[in-house]
Amino acid sequence: MMTLEQIRALVKSEFENTNQIILDRLQSDVVLVNQVGQYIVAAGGKRLRPMLLLLATKALKFQEDPKKSQSILAAVIELIHTATLLHDDVVDESDLRRGRETANSMFGNQASVLVGDYLYSRAFQMMVEVGEMRVMDVLSDTTNQIAAGEVLQLMNVNDPDVTEASYYEVIERKTAILFAAATQLAAILSGADQKIELALKEYGMQLGIAFQLIDDALDYAADTEELGKNVGDDLAEGKPTLPLIHAMENADQAGAELIRSTIENGGLDNMDAIMQIIKSTDSIAYTYQAAEKAVEKALNALSVLEPSVHKDALIAIAKLSLRRSS
Repeated sequence: MMTLEQIRALVKSEFENTNQIILDRLQSDVVLVNQVGQYIVAAGGKRLRPMLLLLATKALKFQEDPKKSQSILAAVIELIHTATLLHDDVVDESDLRRGRETANSMFGNQASVLVGDYLYSRAFQMMVEVGEMRVMDVLSDTTNQIAAGEVLQLMNVNDPDVTEASYYEVIERKTAILFAAATQLAAILSGADQKIELALKEYGMQLGIAFQLIDDALDYAADTEELGKNVGDDLAEGKPTLPLIHAMENADQAGAELIRSTIENGGLDNMDAIMQIIKSTDSIAYTYQAAEKAVEKALNALSVLEPSVHKDALIAIAKLSLRRSS
């Protein structure tokens, strides 16, 4: 199976164009925008969402046009993602991401929120350049759904009665929909028919669901250095993610009450005891199994594509998502 480096090499020139566009469009005559922008770009990241768009367009045999529409949209996707991270870290009061201090820790909450707004508005300026109404339709709906997902997640904090269905609604809106937009936009840009467009959207949605499931499992199964953020953040914030929901439903009465109380109050005082409950109820394995089912759906959706090395890369990304450690 291909490595991430081998996959990235398949879209090397388009990826370089995308990164350059991101750097260019982050420039502002406002000094603080440049400072925060450069800080978050330097933080790196896999650029997975723009890579999906670039690979999907290649799989559909779309060639980069003179306007660089493909690379511009890939940059738009990454700017929207980065804006959500800036806002997320403020809402979650996070101080560590990708192994370094968050922007809000460095520059303050006000700067992070406002620069996040700047990135959103810059992304919308850029999508207009592509001159495709359906592109604007998908991305405007996507950003609206992301915002709604953030609000839903906020409503779920400290609520031990959150169901699996409610949890999935949050991750579909908050995380998976931007994956889905990336691959759907590739189909729109390439002029693919509706069957292919819907299949690629489904691939992105299921991959995004798997990605978030693994992320939530790692919050209880990794260490801080490996994960790049503080382990147990979800528990400390009182977020009922799938490992906790499953553990509470399958623990004995005392264990369930401990989890319920911890979700209601947040904090890490009961971290060791809850980790034991999660382990005894096989809740990490349950979460991984859910991610495997999502990946299987993602792979099935790709059956509409003709064989190619770029399709193979999309398959590999889905499988690699299950092996993540950060």
